[in-house]
Amino acid sequence: QVQLVESGGGLVQAGGSLRLSCAASGLKVSSYAMGWFRQAPGKEREFVARIGWSEAITYYTDSVKGRFTISRDNAKNTVYLQMNSLKPEDTAVYYCAAHRNFIVVVTTPEYWGQGTQVTVSS
Repeated sequence: QVQLVESGGGLVQAGGSLRLSCAASGLKVSSYAMGWFRQAPGKEREFVARIGWSEAITYYTDSVKGRFTISRDNAKNTVYLQMNSLKPEDTAVYYCAAHRNFIVVVTTPEYWGQGTQVTVSS
């Protein structure tokens, strides 16, 4: 049974930083494309970042480029999202996701976590 468990969310002031973690069980993050998504109140869930089997292969949505970094620790079977220079518009529930395909993970992940709340105050 696959489980993705996010942690690290919280309340932070604008300009601050948070690091989200996604601990996986039932799959190896080294064998999957892993992604982060977010859903703000009243809005649809949107793609944020993804990482392929090689950590050199990453992709970000434009609004977070230069501020967020996705990474992976294969030994801990965990994926991270380092978020710097946070803005109030980054406020959302953040979800971890996985798919075997680096392209498809953006649209239809196979597996989802339960989400972690990030709130950025102005």
